[in-house]
Amino acid sequence: MTKNILVTNDDGVLAPGLLALAQEMRKLGTVTILAPDRNWSGGGHVKTLDRALRVREFHLDDGTQAFGGDGAPSDCVALATLGYFKEKFDLVVSGINVGANLGHDVTYSGTVTAAMEAVIAGLPGVAVSLEIPDGHVGPIDFGPSALAAGMAVRNVLQHGLPADTLLNVNVPFLKQDEIQGFRMTRQGLRVYHSRLDERVDPRGRPYYWIGGEAPTGVPESGTDVGALSDGFVSVTPLQLDLTAYRAVSEINTWNWHDPILSEVSLLRPSSVVAAEKQ
Repeated sequence: MTKNILVTNDDGVLAPGLLALAQEMRKLGTVTILAPDRNWSGGGHVKTLDRALRVREFHLDDGTQAFGGDGAPSDCVALATLGYFKEKFDLVVSGINVGANLGHDVTYSGTVTAAMEAVIAGLPGVAVSLEIPDGHVGPIDFGPSALAAGMAVRNVLQHGLPADTLLNVNVPFLKQDEIQGFRMTRQGLRVYHSRLDERVDPRGRPYYWIGGEAPTGVPESGTDVGALSDGFVSVTPLQLDLTAYRAVSEINTWNWHDPILSEVSLLRPSSVVAAEKQ
């Protein structure tokens, strides 16, 4: 049976990485594209509720029909899975992002959170990102990362994914014959070098840029950062359950029965509690 695959990204519907991904996914099934109509990098997991969402038709460089929404990547997945398209989807693939999404990046990444939205919709999600060296200029070869995406998606279609799980795939910036293989990894430590630039506009009002140098990472063995540094494609299973289970027992030993924090105080307005104490 032919699989219906939704392709999206956060670099914008006309980004070359999305075209490379769509072309690879056509080898595996019927491809439908709905992605943001502009770059949404770093937008995180968004659900737009305070305005209408609009969708326009585009055509990619190879003539492929695509649709661009004016919301976030997660909005695009929500539109697609909630009924904008009549067909039902078997899988959502997001990418190919320009730049790796490692460690804590996944909370910022529109690429990854589009795959998270797929999981919320009950579908397998795969996010694919290509590491880009800091300062790189010139064309980017998405061929190796497209092939890595194809490998990941073939496995998901064959084996499925556990409930509430997505795959975060990161590909090193290497030629195909230089890539060492695939490694199953955990999230590593991403180190951010952010700074705040405060400036003043021509009318004397302050404004701010969050900037700084590109993030780096700690290449620990077994992590996504470590896999890329060793020349491997990193495949990290992620889950939407963010519960810190190791912390539950410790926090449960804290004093949750202090009279000051009694049930009355917690459940009743503070003004009422204060009046009763007088």
